[in-house]
Amino acid sequence: MNKFHTNYIITMKDIVREGDPILHQSTKDVELPLSNEDKETLICMMNFLKNSQDPEQAIKYKLRAGVGLSANQIGLNKRMFVVYLLDEKGAKHEYTLINPKIVSHSVSMIYLPQSEGCLSVDRDVKGYVPRYARIKVKGFNIEGEEKAIKLSGYPSIVVQHEIDHLNGIMFYDRINKENPFTLPENAKSLYDDSWE
Repeated sequence: MNKFHTNYIITMKDIVREGDPILHQSTKDVELPLSNEDKETLICMMNFLKNSQDPEQAIKYKLRAGVGLSANQIGLNKRMFVVYLLDEKGAKHEYTLINPKIVSHSVSMIYLPQSEGCLSVDRDVKGYVPRYARIKVKGFNIEGEEKAIKLSGYPSIVVQHEIDHLNGIMFYDRINKENPFTLPENAKSLYDDSWE
């Protein structure tokens, strides 16, 4: 029985923390068409992101703000995630992606100067996480339709972070072990307009 039905409110106690083996394994493809259970889970996950970004709801349920959530972060071995964010220009991005794959990407890379955060990581991790500046992702939406989405900038970073989750990779696995602030030559800060 799926506890993540549409009326269930995901809170921080549902979020799997680092050290749990599910965060370090590759997730299984989701069967299509989506079962009602998977649809309800995805709606529930999206509601969590929206609640976490709403100051009143975040205080009420003691939520940390999140912009992306993958199924294995709530303990499900399923290749699906949700993203809800405003990009650098204030445009809203709302994606539910099932069995996503990055089909192409730019050579140029970007990074968040403040490093990345993760709902599954309760500590502050310092260091730069290089990501592709632009990506094209293919996957299925909640209706089971195949979609190809082109992303750049912050949404591109967030979607790569979530796809990494589905592949059992944590964001800090991409930080240079010798020097956390070392970057590839072609990487620029997200806030440096010259990457565009």
